[in-house]
Amino acid sequence: MEIELEKNMELMNEEHVKLYFYENRLKTYSGWPFEEGCACTPQNMARAGFIHTPTENCPDVAQCFFCYKELEGWEPEDDPEKEHKAHSPSCTFISLKKDVKELTVEEFLKLQKERQKFVIKKKCGQVIDKFEQAAQARRAEIIKTAMEQE
Repeated sequence: MEIELEKNMELMNEEHVKLYFYENRLKTYSGWPFEEGCACTPQNMARAGFIHTPTENCPDVAQCFFCYKELEGWEPEDDPEKEHKAHSPSCTFISLKKDVKELTVEEFLKLQKERQKFVIKKKCGQVIDKFEQAAQARRAEIIKTAMEQE
């Protein structure tokens, strides 16, 4: 069964599929500011579905590879699983009852279908934001032109 799952995974985007596996998410935590003695260790973050996506100004940004929810401003006592569920209750990945390696091909494909909904939502949101920015800029140009003609 596991071999069948691996063959089907080759058909999908390999970069995103590899993030289904804890070990690959854990590898993204280079320079994570919270280590031992904290609830939000790299291990706990990766278990909760997060990957480390730091920026120059925010070294503690983490994003769920599945639902794309980004969280920053982590405190040492923050529980990644609880935070994930609180900020993204519709994330199917954080609600999984078994390890990804134990999923049947059908279960994995259903999960991947749910993930694609988040991908589409994120991309549509980005296009809408771009459009709104362009509309604002155009409106400002029209107002400026109208003011100059008065």
